Amino acid sequence: MTENTTRGPVLVTNARIVDETGERSGLHDVLLDGGRIAAIDAAGGRGAGATLAHPASVVDAAGRLLMPGFVDAHSHADGAVFDPEVQLALLRQGVTTVIGGQDGVGYAPGDGAYGTEYFAAINGRHPNYAGGGIGALLAGYDGTTPLNVATLVPAGTVRFAVMGRSTATPSPAELEEMRELVASGLADGAVGLSTGLDYVPGVFADAAELAALVRPVAAAGGVYVTHMRGGYEANSAAGIDEIGAIATASGVRVHVSHFHATPAIVRGELARLAEAGVDASFDAYPYTRGCSILAMPILPAELTVRPAAEVLAVLADPAERARLRADWFPTITGYASLGPDWPAMLTLAHIAAPEYDWAHGLTLAEAAEASARRGASTASAEPIDAIDAIDFALDVLVASRLEVNVVMAVQHERSDAELAEILSHPAAIGGSDGIFLGRHPHPRARGSFARYLSLLVGEQRMLGWPDASALVSGRAARRFGLGERGLVREGAVADLVLVDPERVRAGASYAAPLELAAGIDDVFVAGVPVLADGALTGATPGRGLRRARRAVDAAPTNEGRA
Repeated sequence: MTENTTRGPVLVTNARIVDETGERSGLHDVLLDGGRIAAIDAAGGRGAGATLAHPASVVDAAGRLLMPGFVDAHSHADGAVFDPEVQLALLRQGVTTVIGGQDGVGYAPGDGAYGTEYFAAINGRHPNYAGGGIGALLAGYDGTTPLNVATLVPAGTVRFAVMGRSTATPSPAELEEMRELVASGLADGAVGLSTGLDYVPGVFADAAELAALVRPVAAAGGVYVTHMRGGYEANSAAGIDEIGAIATASGVRVHVSHFHATPAIVRGELARLAEAGVDASFDAYPYTRGCSILAMPILPAELTVRPAAEVLAVLADPAERARLRADWFPTITGYASLGPDWPAMLTLAHIAAPEYDWAHGLTLAEAAEASARRGASTASAEPIDAIDAIDFALDVLVASRLEVNVVMAVQHERSDAELAEILSHPAAIGGSDGIFLGRHPHPRARGSFARYLSLLVGEQRMLGWPDASALVSGRAARRFGLGERGLVREGAVADLVLVDPERVRAGASYAAPLELAAGIDDVFVAGVPVLADGALTGATPGRGLRRARRAVDAAPTNEGRA
């Protein structure tokens, strides 16, 4: 890694400038100084940088696209962003800002213990945060990472801080304490509130409770971001009904997390919200399969809400296993995404137990069969029966102390054309749902943003470059109050990426999920080069982004543009 922490002026020459307002004609020189775009001029002119005798560096764009830095509106890099490998994976996609605190579970408020335990296989452990709330969490990113990090207040963590592991409806006093924690987090700079209504303890919160919690969000101009209830896909209408009721009761703007369903369902349900007067946006990654902790789809919430030691004791007890097999596992076949063949649809992505390292990349069905073969005597001539997938899944959860995540296939995989139809919706915002833990993770963590560009602009031709910029940058910057980001204009924050339109592509795939993206080799955060020639520079100008005062959430025009 080349050390380059200079914060002096940087001159980017010979760039094609693109943002959501359009593409400027010709090539341009762009001066970055003081964290901002100081000047823009035609290439070779007497404006941008012409009076600088010695800029800190000159970067020749050579006709590449200079675009606003990309914003990952749904990220699980909250703790992982300090890891250079994760930083490289994000920057090689052009991501300069991630929004964490997703799915209702996060490190703050509180000491981080609950989020670390329950989301051990999603967020992992934060290396620095040990308490102090949203303000302390955001401060921990200032000057310590090359990327910016914004955060939501996670409603499940708030509920846990007040009610512990209770599954009951909160009392008026408890609800007021929860609202105060939400308001405090917003005052500290959070961009909104998140819920995860298929996770615990969020699954136990009803619409009335959630409407009360989002009222301070509405008052502050934040956004209610929700992993909605019900499993998505064909069950999406029920989740959207609840979102509509919450928004109508509170007046809050809403954002649907990882809206995975058919194009007809996504577009139809968004139209229903619009007809009801609900201001809604959504994110969706450019892949069909999902990824989550193994315990969520295969164990009852009433069990997983208990302390990990108690859950493990239940899973290790033969009588309790028999009860789960008889009473619970038959219900999994009705899960919207999975169905009766669920063991063949869950691929092991991250397993904490080293003795199961061999199972990474196998489905539960494959791993159960392989486990039987591994345990059999090589001298035996008798056929070996496969270990039951239920027993294998419970065994690996016990051995890993629940720290297991899986890539989740769906019954009807969508084509690239269908994904493009979803992502070209004007309310779509780029979000990877990226999880960086695991030997065989979902490729969305390392590929989503490059794939947005190659799929939507190059292959499917559903978007031009300005609309692609809106998808991956501008809409998120405005909707989540990320300051003067999302545009390439004088005075804007100089979070910028250089994109080679002919080369940009995702390297990661389901078969090779750790490959890095290509076609984005130079990235600037606050005007400082953080990626140069495809490598980290060592500079750490990133910061915890505090929510800016709400602006009009509408696309800017290109009036007055050169």
